[in-house]
Amino acid sequence: MYWLYLCLAISSEVLGTSFLKLSNGFSILYPSIIAVCCFLFSFYFLSLTLKYVPVGIIYAIWSGAGIFFISLIGVIFFKQSLDIAALIGMSLIILGVIIIYTLSDSLRIN
Repeated sequence: MYWLYLCLAISSEVLGTSFLKLSNGFSILYPSIIAVCCFLFSFYFLSLTLKYVPVGIIYAIWSGAGIFFISLIGVIFFKQSLDIAALIGMSLIILGVIIIYTLSDSLRIN
């Protein structure tokens, strides 16, 4: 069940960050409200996840997945570009998440 909570936390965070970009520094009302609501949902679902898995492990997965997805959204929707250093860095983050997921005993439910 904690994987569902984690997926909802990551999705909400990525959506919130996307709307934060659209809010233009909280100067546009509706994207600002949506961003804040998404971040609240994200932290709520993250807190539910933390009942089952250690904070360091979940935060690594949450932030790593968030970096990947928000970068992808930035490229697709906001026409941003990533240089080779950014791509290598993000690849290492994703590799770290994969290593945690496949090799760590810390993901066992408490």
